[in-house]
Amino acid sequence: MATVEELKLRVRELENELIKCKQKQCAAEDAHSQALNRPKIDKMSAEVVDSNPYSRLMALKRMGIVDDYERIRTFTVAVVGVGGVGSVTAEMLTRCGIGKLLLFDYDKVELANMNRLFFQPHQAGLSKVEAAEHTLRNINPDVSFETHNYNITTMENFTHFMDCISHGGLEEGKPVDLVLSCVDNFEARMAINTCAPPLVVAANIDEKTLKREGVCAASLPTTMGVVAGLLVQNVLKYLLKFGTVSYYLGYNAMQDFFPAMAMKANPQCNDRHCRRQQEEYKRTEAERPKVEVVQEEEEVVHEDNEWGIELVSEVTEEELKAASGTVPDLPEGITVAYTIPTEEKADGETVEETEQSLEELMAQMKKL
Repeated sequence: MATVEELKLRVRELENELIKCKQKQCAAEDAHSQALNRPKIDKMSAEVVDSNPYSRLMALKRMGIVDDYERIRTFTVAVVGVGGVGSVTAEMLTRCGIGKLLLFDYDKVELANMNRLFFQPHQAGLSKVEAAEHTLRNINPDVSFETHNYNITTMENFTHFMDCISHGGLEEGKPVDLVLSCVDNFEARMAINTCAPPLVVAANIDEKTLKREGVCAASLPTTMGVVAGLLVQNVLKYLLKFGTVSYYLGYNAMQDFFPAMAMKANPQCNDRHCRRQQEEYKRTEAERPKVEVVQEEEEVVHEDNEWGIELVSEVTEEELKAASGTVPDLPEGITVAYTIPTEEKADGETVEETEQSLEELMAQMKKL
């Protein structure tokens, strides 16, 4: 009879074989879907046709919201953590036509992740970055992808992670334009950014006490979708320079409350590199020419306009005056929206008001 250790070993072997089978299946599906996918598009077009995947996005330029939407293809964004928020964030950026995406995650897709958006049951066992790349490349083949399946918090991996975001831009040797933190643990957040400590630091809580063995963290796909949508919306506003960027925006799902606040860098930050960057930013801001904001008066729109539209009243002043009734005596500051005109007989005599009912009036008319 086999021992417990031998059985565990056999289980692991079967699990590895299952993962390999799923990987082959995904590769076959990927090759099949790529054969059916559209070819790459060299230049974004604003042509309004059903076959143009960028027509709705390029319309932002035509509407005057964005100066040049096609600039989106020049940017590189790194998404750290391809879970509930990160995977949806990556999908939204892919559909928007971002130039390049770097995906970082060390975890695998599990059936327990099916409460989330994006991932599918047949991807269970695959690394999240690999599964994400398969899906995203099929959605938009114009986007460049770079995936890294490791934990960024280890010394060796963190060095490689810093190298990737420092030199992993679309242009060789250039840094990425934005790093999006979509991780779910304090250690990874600190590895990404030491100037904005999360709640567990401010509250002096040991993060290990927040997760207990056998206790499942509750999460809804709706919450992830809302958070990812707000994140990507601000990414687009920041990169394409439109609207107002929210540098800190919270979300209380129980009450639909969105607290917003301004955040500044910590001048007493322990990171020497961070303090040096702060000083460099101050110098850059000081050298930037000040732009005086001139309050322009709104122009009065007359009948002559660029559309050639003219409003012409079909009622003369005399007709309007004749059709108006008596204006009641009202207190100062109160006006009537309209008046009830007095009805006249055919010979010009005014019809007097009466309190008789309709039946009484009909009976009176029959006597005449």
